[in-house]
This record gives sequence, C-alpha cells and structure tokens, in this order.
Amino acid sequence: MKNEPLVLERTFDADVDSVWEALTDNSKMKQWYFDIAAFKPEVGFRFTFTAENKGVQFVHLCEVTVAEPGKKLAYSWKYEGQPGSSEVTFELFPEGKKTRLKLTHTGLETFPSDTGDYKRENFLGGWTYILDTSLKGFLEKA
Repeated sequence: MKNEPLVLERTFDADVDSVWEALTDNSKMKQWYFDIAAFKPEVGFRFTFTAENKGVQFVHLCEVTVAEPGKKLAYSWKYEGQPGSSEVTFELFPEGKKTRLKLTHTGLETFPSDTGDYKRENFLGGWTYILDTSLKGFLEKA
C-alpha cells in the first residue's frame, strides 16, 4: 500500500473538450485549480504555484511530461527545498456526453515522512476536494 499510486476516478457531466480545456487553459485553471502564472500543455513546459496549509507555504515545481490533447496530461510534482519527486497524470475517457477522468499521483512515498504534511491521506483529501468540489463545480455550473 505504501508505494501504491493514489488513483481517483470521477465522471463529469461535461464533454472531453471541456474537461481538457479546464485542465490546460490557464484562465480556466485559475478558476478551479491553483493560481499558476503561466501554463502550456507542452512537454517540457515548467510551471510553479504556491499552496498554503495551516500558514505554511508550499512552492510546487512542476514540468509537463505528457500532453496528448483530449486524452492525457501528466506533470512532475516536486516541492521547493524538499526531497522527493512525484507525477500527476490526468487521463480522459469520453462516455457519451460525459467524461470519465482518471487521476493518478505516483511517487508520494518519496516525500519526507517525518512531517505530516506529505502523508498520503493529505494528498487523498486534497485531490478529492479538487475533483469533487472545485473541478466538478467549474465544469457543471449552470
């Protein structure tokens, strides 16, 4: 269990193109994800963002590793000043007018285990909120 990737699947009431745009169009990403200065779904594109938890700022360092329009987006996910490297992958599967999204976050075990900030449960909670509340709300708003 310790080294298993974190995998979440959700089906959204939105077509693949809309979900892909939400994942890759920076103006849309800012509405549901993080405030990223610039983003391009191009392999090798690097981006950063900061997230805060209990007053502590976590600077995320990411680089796009896979970009298959309408199908798959992946990027590395590291933290400034911390050991460890992980990868987040979004895969899209059209299901009629809906889209099934599979999120896989690998490498969580490479982050420091001496602090609770990098516990698997925290990633699970974060991604669950992002998919079930933020992204769902953005995609399915009236």
